[in-house]
Amino acid sequence: MRAMRLAAATAIVGAAVVLSGCGPSPWALQSPTPSAPAPSSSAPVVVAPPVENDLSSGSTQRDLTAGAVKAAVNYWSELRMDRWTPNAVKPVSLSLVTTITPNDGQKVYLQKATMLAVPANATETFPALDPQTDEATVKNGYLVLKPYSYSQTFNVGQVPESATYVTLQFTFDFLVQTKPKSDEYAKQTATDTVTVAIAAQAASGTDG
Repeated sequence: MRAMRLAAATAIVGAAVVLSGCGPSPWALQSPTPSAPAPSSSAPVVVAPPVENDLSSGSTQRDLTAGAVKAAVNYWSELRMDRWTPNAVKPVSLSLVTTITPNDGQKVYLQKATMLAVPANATETFPALDPQTDEATVKNGYLVLKPYSYSQTFNVGQVPESATYVTLQFTFDFLVQTKPKSDEYAKQTATDTVTVAIAAQAASGTDG
């Protein structure tokens, strides 16, 4: 009987040794469940790109070429850019002077200057406004060979309320003497494009 009790005790101790040699219990090694990332509280904000404005600094200058004629044109507006609202009368002034290469003494005349205004926004182009033209009332045109210059102001009228900018398309028609004191002339044309932003209309509907 004593031998049986001794065998049973030995078996229990052996089992304890086997269990202790197995290392930590499986449930102690179980990794915690990772928490899911918190959902974003708001969708990303899409910001519209700024509207191009060639007159944002007050003026812009362009160098144009028409055959042997080079024209330096300066554009500006006496109306502040924040007042370029859809219903306002929006003046655009320009001054122009030309040089010619080679300069053999022939003269350069401006026959006609035209501005065509085309309002638009990011998704739509609206019908163009009526073109404005300054056509010379003197023979051959206005002398514009440096140091003589040409100046004029055109007006951009009412545009659609949803327009965010207006593209101003300018055309300059020149007559160039083929040689000094000649009655023969060559016609040359220069074109240019100026983009001006349209400011939001005031809630009251006034532009002052």
